[in-house]
Amino acid sequence: MRSSRLALLLALAAAPSRGICEDLDPPDPEELRTASKAFQLETEYFSLRFGGGLLVDYTRYIQDSESRLQMPDLAPESGIRDLRGIASGRLIWKRLAYTWGYLYDVPANKWRFRQTGLKLSVPELGGFLFVGRTKEGISTNKFTVGYYGFLNERSAVNDAFFPILADGARWLASVADGKLVYNVGVFADPVSENESFNKNDWQVVGRLVWLPLTSLAPGDKLITNEPLLHLAVEARYAGANDGVLQYRSKPEAFLAQDQAVDTGMFEADNSTILGAEAYYLNGPFSAGSEYFINQVRSDTTGDPFFHGGEVFAAYLFTGESHPYNARGAYFEDVVPERSFFRNGPGAVELVGRVSYVDLDSAAVRGGRFLRATALLNWYMSEALRFEAAYGIGFLDRDDLVGRTQFFMTRIQLSIE
Repeated sequence: MRSSRLALLLALAAAPSRGICEDLDPPDPEELRTASKAFQLETEYFSLRFGGGLLVDYTRYIQDSESRLQMPDLAPESGIRDLRGIASGRLIWKRLAYTWGYLYDVPANKWRFRQTGLKLSVPELGGFLFVGRTKEGISTNKFTVGYYGFLNERSAVNDAFFPILADGARWLASVADGKLVYNVGVFADPVSENESFNKNDWQVVGRLVWLPLTSLAPGDKLITNEPLLHLAVEARYAGANDGVLQYRSKPEAFLAQDQAVDTGMFEADNSTILGAEAYYLNGPFSAGSEYFINQVRSDTTGDPFFHGGEVFAAYLFTGESHPYNARGAYFEDVVPERSFFRNGPGAVELVGRVSYVDLDSAAVRGGRFLRATALLNWYMSEALRFEAAYGIGFLDRDDLVGRTQFFMTRIQLSIE
């Protein structure tokens, strides 16, 4: 039985695949016709394709005495980071598409709906409207599918400030021959009130991206073989969740048993987050940075001001490049030129990142966390990726400064 399961896993990993673990932009009809038929059904009036993903992590720590006082429950752990199924396709009207996501929430031991909704394409305006449960559209790092990220975890400030999903409507479009990409979204929580990702009663979000080096031909979507400069500004205005806010994040390790930074719940009216981004790609070299400031309106705590960001650089030694979705202004998955399962090396990448978050302000003492991470990505095939990371973090909290070393690995499988 074990050998048959292993054979199935290797067969899926070796098969040509384009993961759709969170389908931000359901496919055009032309893409459906050229996709793998193994997980696809297409008729004159309806199309359907299946996909899914699995992340399995292992994490261990070395803590000094101060870190053990701050995060006393940290212990080596292995387990499922993410398990989900996805379906997407076109409906009767060719402009109307759908996506459906179902995820196993490991901590809660429950299955939950994730990226799910309807997409209406409006080519006359250069974009589409998505209604349902989706990404808010702030932060390219958050907007990019988690399976396609440069690193295995998003930065602490990103997880503290932005929910992974929200319920509402988002418009995304490009203008000026593809050099400007923008999105605006309006969200509320009547349906997601009891979801773990819910942080606000409502939120209004916007992002504007300038691509000064981009020169797209009609119909182009991916940028892979030319230099890319991505410059963006964004804003998020949100009401408190039932009159309270809380910002917290684990130490950039999902399996961690403790939060690194945590403001606790405090009374508040609303918050305004502003951000700036810069990404540069040139062949196998990538670099980028995001930074955010968060002004909270809270009379009882003195209107605290939080902030944080990250900077990273990456290099693919086997010569591939990170594909960039120019229509949506986010990154897609690396495809090895020669799969490990077809007598090739796969794609090998080294990534370095420094991240920082400051949740100490006014009467709120959530802590400060600085972490440096080095990560090795091995893209064995389009479907299978192995990651190994070492990080060192410094947590300033509870009148202590603790140091923690992180040793992390991940096996990632994404199929379509």
